[in-house]
Amino acid sequence: MIPLQRRPLPEELAGRMAARSERLPEYRGGARELWRDSRTIRRDLSAQLVAMAAGLSRCMYCGDSEGTSIDHFQPIAMAPQRAFDWLNHLWACAFCNSNQKRDLYPTDRHGAALLIDPTADEPADHLDLVLATGAYRPRTPKGRETIRIFGLDRPVLERGRAQAYVRCRSMLRDLARLSDHDERDEAVAVAHALTVQPFADVLYEMLRLRTAPRAALVFGAETVAGLNTLVGPHFAKWGPTGS
Repeated sequence: MIPLQRRPLPEELAGRMAARSERLPEYRGGARELWRDSRTIRRDLSAQLVAMAAGLSRCMYCGDSEGTSIDHFQPIAMAPQRAFDWLNHLWACAFCNSNQKRDLYPTDRHGAALLIDPTADEPADHLDLVLATGAYRPRTPKGRETIRIFGLDRPVLERGRAQAYVRCRSMLRDLARLSDHDERDEAVAVAHALTVQPFADVLYEMLRLRTAPRAALVFGAETVAGLNTLVGPHFAKWGPTGS
């Protein structure tokens, strides 16, 4: 899980959502039915969330699968008044949304959510990612509940993150060599591939740790050089690499 920036909604879409929220108290079918009847709003919201998601429309929770639907972070069953609240919408895959989270929303004794919202929280404050094994370890109660509710300790996800770590190290070494030889086009292609692959949390954690005292020993000097190239001013002048 990585932090994501929530973009302001287009004014026209925000207006339509506000109008739907005003209808909630009088709608006979309730919030869930009104949400289901709002196909155009769901379509336009999906486009906004896809643009925010990591990689190529990745699920904002597991980071592996393609996102397929809008998840209400605080479920409609618990907070029907937030059905059309932009701050309550995240992009999720079918497994995380329907099989794992469902209507679960653990809270502490003060009513605060015990799930990480990647658009409002820094996941690294609550989770440690062990890159070599792909396993998440909780740092806080919010981290522990996030692992449990979303199944972030599923073996398939841990194996995927571990393999992504191998892949990232190899691609970063390539990027460092290509940069050294000023091979611009191929370097841009490698950097772009790095930034759109699944398990963006692996690359994010490597970037976060690249300045640690033992980074060169753990990752290898060439890998660290690739990480520095990816975020450095020399590479930035070649143009953006995001999706």
